[in-house]
Amino acid sequence: MHRRTLIAAALAVPAAARAQPRWPDRPMRWILPDAPGSGNDVTARLVTPLLEPVLGQPTVVDLRPGAGGRIGVEAAYRSPADGYTFLLGNAGSNGINAAIYRDLPYDLATAFDPISLIVIGPNVLTVNAKVVPVNTVMELIDYIRARPGQLNYASGGVGASNHMTTELLKYQMGLDIQHVPYRGTQAMALGAISGDAPVLAGNLVNLMPFIQRGELKPLAVTSRTRSPMLPDVPTMIESGIPDFETIAWNGLLAPKGTPQPIIRRMNAELVKLRDNATLRERIAAIGGELVMSTPEQFAARIQGDIAKWKTVAEVANIRAE
Repeated sequence: MHRRTLIAAALAVPAAARAQPRWPDRPMRWILPDAPGSGNDVTARLVTPLLEPVLGQPTVVDLRPGAGGRIGVEAAYRSPADGYTFLLGNAGSNGINAAIYRDLPYDLATAFDPISLIVIGPNVLTVNAKVVPVNTVMELIDYIRARPGQLNYASGGVGASNHMTTELLKYQMGLDIQHVPYRGTQAMALGAISGDAPVLAGNLVNLMPFIQRGELKPLAVTSRTRSPMLPDVPTMIESGIPDFETIAWNGLLAPKGTPQPIIRRMNAELVKLRDNATLRERIAAIGGELVMSTPEQFAARIQGDIAKWKTVAEVANIRAE
């Protein structure tokens, strides 16, 4: 009788529910639009091993660098929305690119389902003090204004976050300073150190070695609060630049239409990691802050960045071809 009761109860469950597989029941993939060794790569390799035991499946980290992040983002965009492919997007690939590319086959504001911000971190405005003898942001602004068109600033390429950060400063303060794009972090730092482009706003963790050696002088960080890595360096807002904030970030997204129970589960597991002291310390060691967020907060960050960078790109006529 007991066995018959169990069978009857099982048959009473709708067929669709009985056929629904447990998620996840096979390995997952995180696509990264980044190069090996990047901050996002490090983040993924710190976070995914902590998720694997609770989800019960391994995660493959799939690096797809190139074209300012477009290659990786498009690979994720064309992937099935089945809960097995995710995108670890960043401020460039999922924010700035909406402003500088005319031919994206998707709308970055709506093409993915945000799950959670994971890490944020500031840029830092620096100078080669041997060439530009200033101590504060306002002194730098006065120095540039006294020499319109004569100074250069370095970036890691057209549309890079350091390029857009400096263009935002130009836009807000009405400055005339020339852009010199380099190929990557090392090259742009050497351009600043050589004096060819002595002004440089770059990711804090990337520029810390040059700051520690005294080759670049930090004037301000671009976050709203000071960085623990440079506690004596003020923010841009403290330095007199109203409402100035540019944040490097990464966060997990899924192809549009991924089932909401999967989005909620992934968000819940990521949020639990926010209190992992070891993870927080390891993220801090690479210059980031472990934040996690709701999907709605992440969506607001993406939409705000896109709106800001579209304004800057239009004023500065910045386009990536």
